[in-house]
Amino acid sequence: MLVRRIARPLLASIFVTGGLNELRSVEGHASMASPIAEKTARALPGNLPTDPQQLVKIDAAVKVGAGTLLALSKFPRISSILLAGSLVPTTLAAHRFWEEKDANARLQQQAHFFKNLGLLGGLILAAVDTEGKPSVGWRARRAVHDLSDATKNVAEDAADATRRGAHAVRDVAPF
Repeated sequence: MLVRRIARPLLASIFVTGGLNELRSVEGHASMASPIAEKTARALPGNLPTDPQQLVKIDAAVKVGAGTLLALSKFPRISSILLAGSLVPTTLAAHRFWEEKDANARLQQQAHFFKNLGLLGGLILAAVDTEGKPSVGWRARRAVHDLSDATKNVAEDAADATRRGAHAVRDVAPF
C-alpha cells in the first residue's frame, strides 16, 4: 500500500540518521548513556556488554540496520520491535527532563522525551501492522480450531465405523 511505502521510510529516517550520528560521536553519546548503562549493568546477566561506548555502538548499529530495513519494508515488524527496544533506553538516557534545573532546558528535554514517545507509538503501530494478512496469533488459533474439528471428525468417523462393524457382526452371527 502506498501509505506504508511513504510512512515507513519517514519513520525510519530519524533512526538511521540518529544511529549514524551516534557512530560519529561515540564518546559524547557514551557519556550521556553512562548513568543508564551503570543501572542496567546491575540488572543484566554478567556476559552482556556494559561498557557505555560499546553499548552506544550496538545501539547505533541497531538503529542504522533496523531503520534501513524498515525504510525498505524488509522485515518491518521485527525492525520496528528492534527500534522500539533501542528507543526506550535512548530516551531514558538522553532526555531526563525531570533532572533539568534550567526551565528552558527542561522544556526542550521534555519536548524530545514526548517526541520519542510519539515515535514509540508509531513503531508499535508498525510492529503490529500485518498488511491485511492474518496475524500469527489468529493463524495459531485457527490452526488449533481446525485441528480440533479434524480430531472431532476422526472420532465421529471411528464411532460410526464401530457401529457399522457391530451391526455387520450381529447380522452375520449365527445366534
